[in-house]
Amino acid sequence: MPGLTSAAGVVSFLAEPEPELQVFALKVLNEQIDSLWTELVESIGDVEALYENPSFPDRELAALVVAKVYYNLQEYHESMIFALAAGKLFDLDHEGEFEDTIISKCVDTYIAWSGSAPATNVNQPPPQLTTAFPSTANGASSISAGLASPTTPFSQSTLPSKSLLSRQDSTTSFDPAPQGNGHVTLSGALPTAMASQASVQKQLYAIIDELFERCFAGGSYRQVIGIAVEARKLDVLRRAILRASEDEKSQRKGEDGNPVRGQELIEYVLEICMNVVQERGFRNELLQLVLNLLKDIPSPDYFSIARCIVYLNEHTMASELLVQLVQKGDPKLTAIAYQIAFDLYDNSTQEFLKTVRDELPRVPETPSTPPQPPTSADRTQAEAPEPQESDQLLGELNDSAGVTSSNNGNDQSEKPLSEEAQKAFDSIRTILSGTKTIELDLEFLFRSNRTDTALLNKIRDSLEARNSIFHTAVTLATAFMHAGTTNDKFFRESLEWLGKAVNWSKFTATAALGVIHRGNLGQGQKLLEPYLPKDQIAGTNPSSAYSQGGSLYALGLIYANHETFALDLIRDHFKKATEEVVQHGGALGLGVAGMATGDESIYEDLKSVLYTDSALNGEAVGIAMGLIMLGTGNIKALEDMIQYAHDTQHEKIVRGLALGMALIMYNRQEGADELVNGLLDDPDPILRYGGIQTLALAYCGTGSNKAVRKLLHVAVSDVSDDVRRIAVMSLGFILFRKPSNVPRMVELLSESYNPHVRYGAAMALGISCAGTGLDEAIDLLEPMIKDPTDFVRQGALISLSMIMVQQNEAMNPKVGTIRKTLQKAISDRHEDAMTKFGSAISLGIIDAGGRNCNISLQTQTGNLNMSGIVGMAVFTQYWYWFPLTHFLSLSFTPTAVIGLDQDLEVPSFKFYSATRPSLFDYPPEQEAKQEDAPEKVKTAVLSTTAQAKRRAQKKEKQQRRESMDIDQSPTTPKTANLGDKMDVDESAIKNEEGQDSDKVDGEKKDGEASPEAAKKKLEKEKVGYLLDNMSRVLPAQRKFISFPSDCRYQPVKKPTGGVILLTDTTPSKPKSLLELKAKKTVKPAAAPATLQDRVNQVLGQRGQEQEADSRETGGAAEAAGVLTAIDEDVEGGEEAPVPREFEYYTDEERDGDA
Repeated sequence: MPGLTSAAGVVSFLAEPEPELQVFALKVLNEQIDSLWTELVESIGDVEALYENPSFPDRELAALVVAKVYYNLQEYHESMIFALAAGKLFDLDHEGEFEDTIISKCVDTYIAWSGSAPATNVNQPPPQLTTAFPSTANGASSISAGLASPTTPFSQSTLPSKSLLSRQDSTTSFDPAPQGNGHVTLSGALPTAMASQASVQKQLYAIIDELFERCFAGGSYRQVIGIAVEARKLDVLRRAILRASEDEKSQRKGEDGNPVRGQELIEYVLEICMNVVQERGFRNELLQLVLNLLKDIPSPDYFSIARCIVYLNEHTMASELLVQLVQKGDPKLTAIAYQIAFDLYDNSTQEFLKTVRDELPRVPETPSTPPQPPTSADRTQAEAPEPQESDQLLGELNDSAGVTSSNNGNDQSEKPLSEEAQKAFDSIRTILSGTKTIELDLEFLFRSNRTDTALLNKIRDSLEARNSIFHTAVTLATAFMHAGTTNDKFFRESLEWLGKAVNWSKFTATAALGVIHRGNLGQGQKLLEPYLPKDQIAGTNPSSAYSQGGSLYALGLIYANHETFALDLIRDHFKKATEEVVQHGGALGLGVAGMATGDESIYEDLKSVLYTDSALNGEAVGIAMGLIMLGTGNIKALEDMIQYAHDTQHEKIVRGLALGMALIMYNRQEGADELVNGLLDDPDPILRYGGIQTLALAYCGTGSNKAVRKLLHVAVSDVSDDVRRIAVMSLGFILFRKPSNVPRMVELLSESYNPHVRYGAAMALGISCAGTGLDEAIDLLEPMIKDPTDFVRQGALISLSMIMVQQNEAMNPKVGTIRKTLQKAISDRHEDAMTKFGSAISLGIIDAGGRNCNISLQTQTGNLNMSGIVGMAVFTQYWYWFPLTHFLSLSFTPTAVIGLDQDLEVPSFKFYSATRPSLFDYPPEQEAKQEDAPEKVKTAVLSTTAQAKRRAQKKEKQQRRESMDIDQSPTTPKTANLGDKMDVDESAIKNEEGQDSDKVDGEKKDGEASPEAAKKKLEKEKVGYLLDNMSRVLPAQRKFISFPSDCRYQPVKKPTGGVILLTDTTPSKPKSLLELKAKKTVKPAAAPATLQDRVNQVLGQRGQEQEADSRETGGAAEAAGVLTAIDEDVEGGEEAPVPREFEYYTDEERDGDA
């Protein structure tokens, strides 16, 4: 039929009584609806009446015509409803815009209907947080979402239903955006009441099922999984994974083997859980489903199971998995158990690891393990206190996950264990305690140390040591450069400089030893023995309180996040201390060493010191309370801290408590919303500052849009510069998993009129893009180096060093220029002190850990790096308190591949890197520049002498002309500007200038040739080279790492960096092991007895015998006499004797005496 130019005639057929004419009209209109729909709009009611007429023979055709008219009118809801009513006439196979739009609308409606289903509350809500904040109607739901378990990072509470990807919270007042029910991202996703009819829903589900079947037939399983996750349809998700496995088995035609496609889909679901899903309740349901699916596989991916266990905080399942792998007796499975234990240590809290260790089968005798003093956690368990709230909530968590409450360790201990199994369980306990990982990291940093001592000496010589801020800057740079290397040679060689430290500079310098010796578990206490507080004996001079407090802080840094005897030692000194400075250092050491232990007794000790209302130690105590209860969401602790923050008058205490509350809410996400709302509504700007910190740590690494919107809103609206600064800075914590998005977000903020906002933007770039060398971030930071405000320049320099850590010229050509900029800022006499301070710290950061450490806020396996995030968060508080800068060392992650065999020994082998050697090589060290000879000053000539010389020359020329009888016009000497310019003796320096010019030309020629030579060298380099075990491997280099097929050792999993377990393909052959060099005995030297001895040691007036003895000891012990000396201006210290009064005699008195 030819195309119609008008639909008037055909439309008139719709009013005819004969159904045949009406059907004919509908067929014609359906074929040419795209050109005739405008004329049919006025008669759309007649077509709808035909559809609603039960006696009409072709109702589906009428529905299809109405659907296409509404589609052209862009009324997609009504169009979808009538398209579904069209039944089989709506052809999914037909490719067209109408079909694609309706299918998309069906999927959106399916997701909205599924997401709006009422959620069932499995667990009863825990007690609501009682604070001084005004309670809100929706506060209870948010707090129940996050505080269901004070020990797990993810709650099992059922959260309010909302779209998975909406990034909005429909239950709290946190998000200022308009709220709604259902799928909030789809405006009007749920159509009118007609759409809720049972018939329409049935047709919709039929369409969706048909779409799923077509996806299965085409192998597009991931599309089905995406829709199922969005719609919260776990049954569909399970069906898709099982269907993929069945299809793969049918294609193999009965061949044995694991379904690879099904495992790939499980990995895909895990990635969605970790990077997309932001509701902890739904995330846990997904992980539980994945866990059940993995158990059904004959040979499952044990590492995926371990990831699920870590996120679900199922310590019982973790111990069961380890026991199952060990008891099978397969050496490869035992190696897998060791690898899982290493991963558990990297991704779990101390409390979780201790529980897993206790649940493992016990060995009757362990003679190889030396007895250690019982830790505070052991004493707490031995006392068997009454069940706490955390125990009840933890039980609810296990019940909701279907885990029995029986003690796995007790059940397994009844069965006899083989000798190999006992040895394996002992090794697993050692791994879970962290001792093995810390020992291997220490060995790598010790043997691969590439610290640039020339650069460090230049920093020391460029900054005046008597200025406290400069002395602290050099100390921090030294600590960062030598972090974890145990190399304290700089202190041994700079005793005179070290002796200039007074008060808090001495505190920071002593604490720096903890950063340098971090992880030196065997020697840590012995190294710090001269500094630790001692009972004062009559007749002896007490050591400085600042060095005592710094030593406790250092001891905590050495044993950071590693609960050992050091925790009890620090606690004992903290309880005995009466000096506020010692209590300050002891509190920080307790917090670092007991991080995330949740120890109530330590918390009570800290709280008792807090209630003394001392501003000096109150700030440190507040931070330590948060570190002990890190991530627990402890309600009682929060109530105590909030109440005291409102009662005290000291700003330092309020600031410490604000940060402590933020640490308690670490990674609580929705559970922190009520606390965040209350703090942000507080009139005190310090508490609002803490509210922003709580928001940043609660949603760290999630990329939550609602958290980002809140931060941006506060950044431009709050009246306090401090709050606005931390709001912008916190963007880095939220988005560090997507660093490429941060430069675009803070671009306008970096140009703000407010310098605090500009500083926050600079630090946000450094936090989120640390170690990436991202060009976009560098382009934003380079102009900020020349900012008119000193602290903005400071922040820009620190951020640049964070981004450029472990970068070389091949990876980023700008790194050389940035290093020169940092060095220039230090040596510039006209630069401000704050900028110089930032430059010194930056030079330490960019060469962190002997150039072998990176700044990482996530672990090797992609999980959140708890200690790294906490260290970075506390480091940002150096704005208020310089000693907190040491916390940045917790973010330093060694970049190494360390292979261990099945005996947990370090074998000697090589692996392959498919790159050029220079691409990931160390940056060149600072060349020791020789001192230039002093420039020879031009000889000044007086004006009278010049006139006399000119007269003599004129007279000589006149005599010469007369003698030769040659008429020659006299030469007029140039006397212009004689009074303005001093004459010089050019002949005296003529030769020297020529030599200097030749030297400069030669240097220039050499400099011009060097880049070309480097380029040619890079082109000539061969791609691919072998690396030894325990070699430096950067994060960007890991994807190029492989193990040759002919290599004796093969990894049990894909290399991700860090510790990797290897299987020995030829165990019968003798193996070659690497010698561990870091285990050296350090002889501590006692501090000199008298003050005069200390002065003599500083001034170098001791004999050769004493100097030889000091060389044999470590730098920490040698510097003890300097750092433990009492400052002359210390408050309450011993004062010098008052000189006797002068006696005056008059002349009369003298005569009388005579």
